Amino acid sequence: MNLQAKFALYNAITKIAIILVLGAIILLSLETISSHHLDGRLTKKRLTVIENLSDNEIDSLLSNQHSFTDYNILKDEFIVLNAIPNVGKIDTSITFTTERREIEGDIEIYRILNDQFEYNNKRYKLELGETMTAMESVKTTIRFYMLIVLIGSLLVTLITDYAFTNLILKPFYKIIDQKLNKVNDPTSYNYENIPTNTTDFKILDNSINSLMRKIANLFLLEKQFIANVSHELLTPISILSGRLENILTAENLPIEHENKILASLKTLNRLKVIINSLLLISKVENEQYIKKDQVSIQQELIDIYEDLEDRITDKEIVYKNAVKEHFTFTGNKALIHTLLINIINNATKYNVNNGSITIHDELTLTKYILTIKDSGIGMEKESVANAFNRFERENSDNEEGFGLGLAIVNSIAKFHQLNIFIQSEKDKGTTVTIEFPIS
Repeated sequence: MNLQAKFALYNAITKIAIILVLGAIILLSLETISSHHLDGRLTKKRLTVIENLSDNEIDSLLSNQHSFTDYNILKDEFIVLNAIPNVGKIDTSITFTTERREIEGDIEIYRILNDQFEYNNKRYKLELGETMTAMESVKTTIRFYMLIVLIGSLLVTLITDYAFTNLILKPFYKIIDQKLNKVNDPTSYNYENIPTNTTDFKILDNSINSLMRKIANLFLLEKQFIANVSHELLTPISILSGRLENILTAENLPIEHENKILASLKTLNRLKVIINSLLLISKVENEQYIKKDQVSIQQELIDIYEDLEDRITDKEIVYKNAVKEHFTFTGNKALIHTLLINIINNATKYNVNNGSITIHDELTLTKYILTIKDSGIGMEKESVANAFNRFERENSDNEEGFGLGLAIVNSIAKFHQLNIFIQSEKDKGTTVTIEFPIS
């Protein structure tokens, strides 16, 4: 889970928790508020009822019956007045209760005010009731709209939080993308700082720049060391080869000495090949070549076949060049030739007798794709992963190699900004795909 997702998840959890707590508090408070509201209304009605009572009204109402009851047509309010014995001390406290009352066959839940008062030395008990049905409906409506408001607020805050974290982390992802993911060569690294107001990201940017400076210096020292050592080794190797060849021309040289000298010459030649390969890689990586040639891929393949025709014929390999596009690439002709001949030479070297090599191409709007497929011995998955590493190669009892061919191919591909992919399966062959960009 990336940092932005963690920020969004943390904000979502905290806001949901806060909203749930606030919602619970509001819902619980709603009951208390509504009860207090009804109690206040009933208290005001009590004062109005008592103020409007008169002797004549009470006497006439209570002369023939012992109680007086009144309610409106909607039955949402009622008044009950009862005469009570004038015994003991009167209870002047006002109490409120919630009860079910039946009025003309309808049962409703009422909030009821209970009160006792004296009027002209007579005691009365007053009950004022107001239905809670309407209030329950109001509370339900309030709960519904409150839920909508809370959900809407949550969604808005989550969206704004996600957009805000995306805005904050944008320089971070830009640093990762430009300063790490897109860096293929430390020597071409861009040390310009990414614009940001976040101090932590500035520290990260500066730290990466400092690290890349050290890596670039070490990288240059390594390439310079390889180039210098390789160049210096060629001179003594050439001297040794010359001396051994002179010794071979001597008369009466014992056959066993001649064999040893020939083996030494073979070893020196192998060492010379390795050094020349390392020098080529070093020069390519140091960009000591120019890329101004117009290279015809189709013509290069024709020339390479002429160079390797004897080897292909010796192994009776079926060679099929199915390239149709007349694609021309701007680069270094010698290096592109080396790249292609190394791949096709490997397809020949590690192929089986009576095997096949097929070359075909495809042209799209953005790239030219060249595919070289063989039916050779193939490679294990581990070998494919390390195919472009120096001095790593698939073991073969029949062929010699130093593991530098594909390393050279990889360096030339990077130098020309080509994409190269290898697909291989043991005993089923190998497919090499090269993507040339179209500018």
